[in-house]
Amino acid sequence: MRVMVIVKATTDSEAGKMPGEKLLTEMGKCNEELVKAGIMLAGEGLHPSSKGARVKFAGTKRRVIDGPFGETKELIAGFWLWKVKSLEEAIEWVKRCPNPMEGESEIEIRQVFEADDFGKEFTPELRQQEDRIRQQIAVNAKKR
Repeated sequence: MRVMVIVKATTDSEAGKMPGEKLLTEMGKCNEELVKAGIMLAGEGLHPSSKGARVKFAGTKRRVIDGPFGETKELIAGFWLWKVKSLEEAIEWVKRCPNPMEGESEIEIRQVFEADDFGKEFTPELRQQEDRIRQQIAVNAKKR
């Protein structure tokens, strides 16, 4: 199963405070362990919401809302994408990670949907389309 491991934002991360060398070193070691174990598929930190935007949908209308956004505890400061055997395995890996922020922080783990999760509504044609899209993503990633 794939999971997204979400590092929740803090007041410091939303203020643009960058991690120090010690934390970057610890995170680098953690990421190396995850890669060596075949767990980590991707992982990135995110700029504060003040540098972002949201697009709000209402039927056919679209409204752009520039950051920053309100509740810091609702925001994401970074993420990993992992392939694990179970939620329990993901939890164990998260418990081994360094604290991603100074002081208190929170990491959320969410399972990523797979094709089979969508049932019969995900028709063979839609599955073929999904396969083509994933193949093109892989080609594009190699080009960059």
